[in-house]
Amino acid sequence: VFIAIVMTGLDQDLMQKNLTCKNIGEAQKNMFWFVVVLVIVNFLFLSLGALLYVYAEAQGIPTTAKTDDFYPMLALNHLGLVVGITFLLGITAATYASSDSALTALTTAFCIDFMNIEKRPEEKRSSIKFWVHVGFSVIFYLVILVFNRMNNKEVITAVFDLAGYTYGPLLGLFSFGAFLKRPVKDRFVPFVCILAPILTYIINEHSVEWFDGYKFGFERLIINGLITFAGLWLLHDRAGKRYVPQALSGQ
Repeated sequence: VFIAIVMTGLDQDLMQKNLTCKNIGEAQKNMFWFVVVLVIVNFLFLSLGALLYVYAEAQGIPTTAKTDDFYPMLALNHLGLVVGITFLLGITAATYASSDSALTALTTAFCIDFMNIEKRPEEKRSSIKFWVHVGFSVIFYLVILVFNRMNNKEVITAVFDLAGYTYGPLLGLFSFGAFLKRPVKDRFVPFVCILAPILTYIINEHSVEWFDGYKFGFERLIINGLITFAGLWLLHDRAGKRYVPQALSGQ
């Protein structure tokens, strides 16, 4: 549940389209239909995966050691040339769609927050954005190579493992803002968001000896969020006023 909340409800790429809606009602309608479509799409993918295994068993095709390799093996070796080409095109399109939005977001954030591009002359902005985009593309490529070399799990499992560390601070920030609405000392917030995953990793690595043999799984996300929440609580301005949105305050 918490993974679904942070990887969907708190994901900028998925939620930013709600900001373009004319009002809250339109945004709520968009959220409703997004959930409906998401459920249908997930059901179709799960059904496709199950049917592929049924097909392989019926045809006597041995399964692969890693589930990530199963569909590529079928598409490229057993389902014909057309399916193989379609598979490659689909993988390429899906990869570009997701990586492009991430690269754009990183480029924009870096140029504005670190390069102060809005203060640069207009003729230099395009060049700066281009090289920053190229730089992040190279970093992405290197990260993929390292991930492929080091990862020995299925991709979806590895993604959820990483989400426990990367999305935890986001969950803590959102929860603190939603439930307490207290101002915090902003300059210390990044340190909390960096420290929380580190502490979560330490707890996870020693959980067996510290918690009588218990090994943390995807609940790392909750631990991470709680640590972030606690850190923000320690940093909150006790003399500050609670923030009340205008829509709720009647202003």
